[in-house]
Amino acid sequence: MKHYLRNLTAKERNEATDRHLAFYLTFVAGAANAGGFMAVHQYTSHMSGIVSAIADNIVLGNIALVLAGLAALFSFVAGAATSAILINWGRRLELQAEYALPLLFEGLLLICFAASGIFFHLRESLAVSTTVMLLCFIMGLQNAIITKLSGARIRTTHVTGLVTDAGIELGKLIYWNRDSARSSRLHVRADRRKLRLLTSLIGLFLVGGVCGALLFNNLGVSAALFLAAPLMLIAALPVIEDVQSALNR
Repeated sequence: MKHYLRNLTAKERNEATDRHLAFYLTFVAGAANAGGFMAVHQYTSHMSGIVSAIADNIVLGNIALVLAGLAALFSFVAGAATSAILINWGRRLELQAEYALPLLFEGLLLICFAASGIFFHLRESLAVSTTVMLLCFIMGLQNAIITKLSGARIRTTHVTGLVTDAGIELGKLIYWNRDSARSSRLHVRADRRKLRLLTSLIGLFLVGGVCGALLFNNLGVSAALFLAAPLMLIAALPVIEDVQSALNR
């Protein structure tokens, strides 16, 4: 089990480890997105809705909401940028924790999210805005992690892209190759393995959303601890290796 968990965030990647890590991160993204909605009544995993809301509020003259939307958008971008910085820094130092560092950071941020509930009664509007920014940062951070380690083949928070790609493969699957031979360049072939991966990710985002909604509805934002703990466990193993290696030099 330890070997399996260690390989999930190892710098040496293969298709299986990318896929298994993506499964867990997609579940976490779905849970955090749904849980965030239960906490602050806003979804934070997709920027399409946020950018559209910014446009609407510009037209309506709701400057405060425009600024809130821009803050959420900037937070998502900052999260993705932070992930890239941590991964490239770890790569330059040849750390085993190249991909584990941003995951460990994500776990710490989820703990901050779990602790944010104590501030809601102090100044609710400020606490909600800060929490939205924190969740957008987490989503950007996580999406960039799986994007970089998979070579942009997999996303965990961008369900629109997953559904689009699944639709493309379904179209290929049901296409009638009436006149073309299997060896012809015109013969359309569906990538069944990719289709299975995409449907699995979509399903896990949905299941994660259901679990997140149930947990956050019953436990409040402290439910984020259940998402943070496994993340920090799998991220800590390569970090411990790097620390031990540094101490032994």
